[in-house]
Amino acid sequence: MGMSLSSPAFAHMGLVPRAHTCDGADVSPELSWSDVPASAKSLALIVDDPDAPDPAAPKMTWVHWVLYNIPPDASGLPDGQKSATLAPETLEGINDWKRTGYGGPCPPIGRHRYFFKLFALDCTLADLGQPTKVELEKAMNGHVIAQAELIGLYSRA
Repeated sequence: MGMSLSSPAFAHMGLVPRAHTCDGADVSPELSWSDVPASAKSLALIVDDPDAPDPAAPKMTWVHWVLYNIPPDASGLPDGQKSATLAPETLEGINDWKRTGYGGPCPPIGRHRYFFKLFALDCTLADLGQPTKVELEKAMNGHVIAQAELIGLYSRA
């Protein structure tokens, strides 16, 4: 059985609740994971939307959250995770709002898919400062030993 990622807030391919979007409190949903490989030295989380700005004609992937060096023995993140309460070794990258932390779904048009991607790595990454998703993916290249994905949907209409 492979690594799994879930949320009590929404099912895989289910609707992301308003509280976790720009139309609500814009707080991160609770996330839980299991079956992290014993050889994992750290975890990374990337949340993005490949349907931006319009699912009928996507032009970019919008990045909502970037975390890395999450301890491999962690089993999840709480609802409304704040930077100040992350495990001390966990580091943050910047999202496409040019800030750290979670930024919830806020699609300008249509129903978008939000990919919550958890990666188990065979190393702890060097402090990359506040990397973008692309910079983190480059640093993770060749170190991913397992991956899990949870997809949520959201539409403002």
